[in-house]
Amino acid sequence: MTEAEDRKPRSDEARTTYDPEITSEFALPEGLAVPRGAGESESTSEFTVPQGLQAPQPPSAEQEGSAFSLPRTYSAKDAPAAFTPATGVPAVSLIKDAPWQDRMRTMLRMPVTERPAPEPVQRAEEEGPAVPRVLDLTLRIGELLLAGGEGAEDVEAAMFAVCRSYGLDRCEPNVTFTLLSISHQPSLVDDPVTASRTVRRRGTDYTRLAAVFHLVDDLTDPETHVSLEEAYRRLAEIRRNRHPYPGWALTLASGLLAGAASVLVGGGLLVFVAAALGAMLGDRLAWACAGRGLPEFYQFTVAAMPPAAIGVAFSLTHVGVNASAVVTGGLFALLPGRALVAGVQDGLTGFYITASARLLEVMYFFVGIVFGVLVVLYFGVKVGGKLDPDAALGGISARPLVQIAASMVLSLTFAVLLQQERSTVLAVTLNGGVAWSVYGAMNYAGGISPVASTAVAAGLVGLFGQLLSRFRFASALPYTTAAIGPLLPGSATYFGLLNMAQNEVDKGLVSLAKAASLAMAIAIGVNLGSEISRLTLRVGSAGKRRAAKRTRGF
Repeated sequence: MTEAEDRKPRSDEARTTYDPEITSEFALPEGLAVPRGAGESESTSEFTVPQGLQAPQPPSAEQEGSAFSLPRTYSAKDAPAAFTPATGVPAVSLIKDAPWQDRMRTMLRMPVTERPAPEPVQRAEEEGPAVPRVLDLTLRIGELLLAGGEGAEDVEAAMFAVCRSYGLDRCEPNVTFTLLSISHQPSLVDDPVTASRTVRRRGTDYTRLAAVFHLVDDLTDPETHVSLEEAYRRLAEIRRNRHPYPGWALTLASGLLAGAASVLVGGGLLVFVAAALGAMLGDRLAWACAGRGLPEFYQFTVAAMPPAAIGVAFSLTHVGVNASAVVTGGLFALLPGRALVAGVQDGLTGFYITASARLLEVMYFFVGIVFGVLVVLYFGVKVGGKLDPDAALGGISARPLVQIAASMVLSLTFAVLLQQERSTVLAVTLNGGVAWSVYGAMNYAGGISPVASTAVAAGLVGLFGQLLSRFRFASALPYTTAAIGPLLPGSATYFGLLNMAQNEVDKGLVSLAKAASLAMAIAIGVNLGSEISRLTLRVGSAGKRRAAKRTRGF
């Protein structure tokens, strides 16, 4: 055999066994045969099942395609108690004919996996809804509602309703005081689509708020077909609509509100005129500060000074006028009742961040009012002004008809300041008169504490407001916010400030604590009345809508 033939490999086994070039210590020993695989690389993991040991497989086992799938060993019959309490969580009843606010609020309080899938919509295009545009429309609607003073839960319910009306399931809206966001995940394996929008400007216009509610109501109606383009057009018209009342009407309403409040706390005709003039002057000064770009804190401070100055002037001239009633009436026009009710409502419904921000805003406004009044009262006391804290309460219970009329005028002017629709002004005026009648009957005639009387009267306001909103298919705010005007703690606030200006800090703190208690009673009563109406009354269902609502545009 030649040298060339000797170098030629005779077989794989011979090359493996006799090749002199293999010098590694990991070479296979001579005589040890290696079994050949079936064309696949062998697994070298230590978790590999040993040869000869077969893991039992259940018959017709399906592949787990999601981390949320139930394990193969799960048995509903032998499942452990996985809830608190051990008996489980009661099922939430979802009534189909309930108003969209109740249906969306109920689904938002349910886990995502337990929410019913949206019904097929006819207004979606063949290729499916445009997800980014639907989310953008949803955020714009939520922005108008939040900027108008609507509660965070109602804003989330409206946003959720818009998404479901266009067939988007698995949507999660999130509302804070200045930020709106919404996330849509088509399926468990697809990436979510998230959009957000910042609320930078707030304004009180309940007419615009009602128009947005009408739009959402039409979107959720199965008999109304509103395309994306039509929804955008109507939303643009809502933004362009002018306020229903001009500036001079708002100034006049502010004066009438202060005058009615002064009569409500025991003033006469001259007190009515003086409080009205002071409030109108403060309103004009606040408008001038707003035109200069000053923050609202300074606007409230400036607006609180003219009524206090007029009251001090009456006390210095020794005219037989109840100066305390003049100052109290001016404070009624400035107390932020709308923001207070919305803040407490957000806290009661679990939106604690938004509630904290709203209540902090109320505190800043209140501090601005306190600063403006205290400055005037302090200088008034220094120059010899005599203001009696008990004078404003004289003769209130002796003239109930005058008080009821004053409360109705106060509610009417408050509704004008909130830019409500003209069709709602009469209803909210009557609601405010009923609230004051209940309060007067319980407090003055029945001798019940002011806090309990205020809570009951505010609860009736919330109950009636929710009923009216169900029949009108609108928000409950226009029917409740203005009606609580007569119940606002204007006199308790003024007495606390006056006592502090006269170096009686203890009495002042007691009066301010009473004012805070009355404010909380108002907010909790309104929210409780609304919740009771939702739980017990089934009115304004989807099957009873007016036919004209489905055809007219806004």
